[in-house]
Amino acid sequence: MKKSLPIVFLAGILVGFGLLEADKLFERSDVESAQKLIGLDFNAVEIDTMLTYLERNRKGYDSMRTYRLENDITPAMVFNPFPTDLTIQPAGDPIDWQINENVVLPDNDEEIAFLNVYQLAGLIKSGKLSSVRLTNIYLKRIEAYDDKLLSFITVTPEVALSQAKKADEEIAQGKYRGPLHGIPYGIKDLAAYPGYPTTWGSAPYKDQIIDQKATIIAKLEAAGAIMLGKLVSGALARGDVWFGGKTKNPWDLEEGASGSSAGAGSATAAGLVAFSIGTETLGSIVSPSTRCGVTGLRPTYGRISRSGVMSLSWSMDKLGPIARSATDCAIVLDAVHGQDPKDQTAISGKFSYLTNEEMANWKVGYFHEQFESDSSDNAINNDKTLATLEALGLNLEPVDLPLDYPFNVFDIILRAEAGAFFDELLLAGLDSTMVEQDARSRANSLRQSRFIPAVEYLQANRHRRNLINEFHNAIKDYDIIISPTFGGRQMQITNLTGHPALAMPNGFDEDGNPTSITLVGNYFEEEKLIYLAEQFQKATDFDEQRPMAYKQ
Repeated sequence: MKKSLPIVFLAGILVGFGLLEADKLFERSDVESAQKLIGLDFNAVEIDTMLTYLERNRKGYDSMRTYRLENDITPAMVFNPFPTDLTIQPAGDPIDWQINENVVLPDNDEEIAFLNVYQLAGLIKSGKLSSVRLTNIYLKRIEAYDDKLLSFITVTPEVALSQAKKADEEIAQGKYRGPLHGIPYGIKDLAAYPGYPTTWGSAPYKDQIIDQKATIIAKLEAAGAIMLGKLVSGALARGDVWFGGKTKNPWDLEEGASGSSAGAGSATAAGLVAFSIGTETLGSIVSPSTRCGVTGLRPTYGRISRSGVMSLSWSMDKLGPIARSATDCAIVLDAVHGQDPKDQTAISGKFSYLTNEEMANWKVGYFHEQFESDSSDNAINNDKTLATLEALGLNLEPVDLPLDYPFNVFDIILRAEAGAFFDELLLAGLDSTMVEQDARSRANSLRQSRFIPAVEYLQANRHRRNLINEFHNAIKDYDIIISPTFGGRQMQITNLTGHPALAMPNGFDEDGNPTSITLVGNYFEEEKLIYLAEQFQKATDFDEQRPMAYKQ
């Protein structure tokens, strides 16, 4: 059956990768061939009538490409996932973190390196541990172990030690900034920092220096945190392979750390940083957190500014912490969330820290079909987790995921937006210099993005709006939903809708590698995810386990 076709798409088909010269007229046969890619069937007369338009469109494209677009220029259309019945509570006063200064300083550097952020904060605030010493502990561990892990792209000892010295001086003068003051971290190398490479994990950009400081780095500096360096991103935020190799899982060096916040997951698990910052578009915080046995928080879309950070998908990208505990994730989120005039999607919403909640009054659901159909090695651990949560006083109610949607098409949203951001790379032919070139590589994904029709992209987003509304209505009356981390389409759905999620370790598989479970929450209710995760982590010790393979 004949369907309407956007004229602009046919022009895109014809000119992708320079298939036709700009000054050559299109012929009917070109359009006839292009139609086959999207299943349309215009007749000869109809095609002839559109040739003039196609030529005019092509000249417009050629003209547009002569104008340079900087990385931080976003489309005029700003994505807003929030349903009309959602009220975003304004941000309140900063959280008054009660830091325990009675923490006992361990006898050796190894034990110090694996302390949680809130424990390190107590040691630093009390003066038992200096930031300079702590920073040197991590720098020595990076030197000793990262040759095997390949978790860092760029180490910044000059920056780190300068910041650590300043932190110690300020704290000695009574100018204590809070629980991140003097705490070293690493950040995924999608975030810009002046004077140092921002490689995006990809060979074409390995020497790129962006004279800009990402907002999230500026906020961490304001909180007194110490930047140890830039952590591996899989090439252009895909997978765990970058131009320097493959980032390893500290539990099993034969296995990659998963992507694309591979370096953040690996370095945190191996005690090379106190915490890290990753990004997620379709699983890149949750997946390496699972693989490496650490806790990863993917906040609500718009919670954290993305200014100064590479874009893969303007409507799906989120930044979030990867740490050793849920409490650490809360401390980091408190420091970095909020509005930013440089990022129109960054929202000022309330974030609180819960301390004495009566969870028996909570309404908690679980995606029962995903648990029941789970045949993976993680199924036993998931069942045990549900039992532990029930023992904590929760009454779990079955909830259904909305599944009547064209899920196979939603991936074009990410791919079309990525294609636009990296269009200059593609037109310059630099995609061929990337390490991975197979069918599932980022290079190939960018190539095919040129053949996604504008109309289909918009139609996919209309279906996405329906999905957002239905999912919101399905879970809005619950405080939390429990899900297998990789159960069904949960991760795809919640990344499309922008809901927050927290992945935490919940056991080990038959090979002795970590598994995880995921908590899903309502928009801007990360504090509930964190509180429940804290209770689970107090009742179990999975978050306290350490890998050993990276030392062998």
